[in-house]
Amino acid sequence: MTGFLKAIHPVLPVKKVNEAIEYYCDKLGFAVAFRDPTDPNGYAGVKRDNIEIHLQWHDEKEWVAGLDRPMLRIYVENIEGLFEEYNTKNVFHKNTSLKEMPWGTKEFAFYDLFGNGLTFYRDL
Repeated sequence: MTGFLKAIHPVLPVKKVNEAIEYYCDKLGFAVAFRDPTDPNGYAGVKRDNIEIHLQWHDEKEWVAGLDRPMLRIYVENIEGLFEEYNTKNVFHKNTSLKEMPWGTKEFAFYDLFGNGLTFYRDL
């Protein structure tokens, strides 16, 4: 019998876990899944529907200007509704738009508070 991959919980680097939690909860509709009880600014998870993202503190000295940040692709039902929801939360860059892509998806993307990329999409 082979292993079965059931879920993935990406870990995003953040400079301030508490600020990241506020951003994901207040702006993106996530809820706190867990926090490290020994260090509330060290490691935490946020969850929305079937998506769980972990947030891990990294010292500002580790951040290099211009360094590529992680980019997550999150499959969504009702992409139009999510786009409208986030459009009211002031999280988009001025050029963020919902568009059909040549590879057969409809999607929009933006960066979180610490420069991690979030792409939300559905198949056409």
